Amino acid sequence: MADSVAEQDIIVIGAGIVGLATARHLLASRPGLRILVIEKELAPGTHQTGHNSGVIHAGIYYAPGSLKARLCKEGAEATRRFCAQNDIPFDSCGKLIVATDAAELPRLDALRERAEQNGLEFRMIGVAELAEIEPNVAGVGALLSPASGIVDYGQICRVLRDRLAEEGVTFQFGAKVTGLRETPDMVTVKTDQGDHSARCLVACAGLQADRIAAMSGLADDFRIIPFRGEYYRLAPDASDLVERLIYPVPDPSLPFLGVHLTKMIGGYTTVGPNAVLSLGRETYGGNRMVPEDARATFGFPGFWKLMARSVRPGLQELRGTLSRRTYLERCRRYCPALTLSDLQPHAPGIRAQAVGRDGRMIDDFLLRETRRTIHTCNAPSPAATSAFPIGAEIGGRVLDKLNT
Repeated sequence: MADSVAEQDIIVIGAGIVGLATARHLLASRPGLRILVIEKELAPGTHQTGHNSGVIHAGIYYAPGSLKARLCKEGAEATRRFCAQNDIPFDSCGKLIVATDAAELPRLDALRERAEQNGLEFRMIGVAELAEIEPNVAGVGALLSPASGIVDYGQICRVLRDRLAEEGVTFQFGAKVTGLRETPDMVTVKTDQGDHSARCLVACAGLQADRIAAMSGLADDFRIIPFRGEYYRLAPDASDLVERLIYPVPDPSLPFLGVHLTKMIGGYTTVGPNAVLSLGRETYGGNRMVPEDARATFGFPGFWKLMARSVRPGLQELRGTLSRRTYLERCRRYCPALTLSDLQPHAPGIRAQAVGRDGRMIDDFLLRETRRTIHTCNAPSPAATSAFPIGAEIGGRVLDKLNT
């Protein structure tokens, strides 16, 4: 392969929903672009995209003015529009964020203020109305987000792949990226199935984002720390206990949203997730140690600083892993009808969380660039909901690079 000639205009690493949405925006903006998507798995959307809760978030939780807040609202609308155009089932079932005691009401009111600042539709629900619309949910008040919904993001990925392939995008599945080499005019991607060159590279590598970014010298100050989200699935006779998504009021001392009830497009309901450290980045079958992944976590100074600040919440999450009864107690605070036999096994997910050297979780989306590359270094929830506008944001930057 001659170094002076690029095979592609753009290479996208990662066939999760963000990578595919980026390719879609690029092709729509400039038809005829030569785009190659490289994915180490044999199908699209097999990691975070295919293992999340399937929620179309409205954007209530996110700081006003942040990328998360702006892109989530835009993304929810874009997701529903794409599903309608492509006959993908979705359900705008709504979400209730439930305060279970008076101590949580100030935090619920803070969420109301955020919803107002973010320009979102919502309604405050009192005790009597809560009992009327969700008789199996107990609380002293709630915030209703009618725009929240559910979808199968894995199906969105499969449809995106098919549409992109029809329009000329090339896919290479089963190819692991082993190195990057950048010159002023192009970038070469080395894989275990051969090398490819392009005028620009987009990396949307999720759980491997720091490793790919490190190949461009962009990952010195953060590390992907994997957190395992464990779920249960409600028994069939309990699957219709609720009509909406039921979330607790988030505890500000905890980094995630807490255990919630999630209706799924498949007609069942899940309970979860908790959030415990994962010893491997892709160990869905059990929390076994993968030496390379464990070294990356335990060898990073920011991990230990994070742990030092998170002893209490970490132990709380671990209790839920070790005891199904503890998990049940958390759920029964807002859904007292649940019993231990209602909690049946369900597949876990693993979240890629970027952590800085100071030990703080990087909360917002994080994009980093070189002359010829753009790396999505942190794309936590609501990245699936926000994928289409994230793809537009990345795609716009790529098109600028193609013009230089």
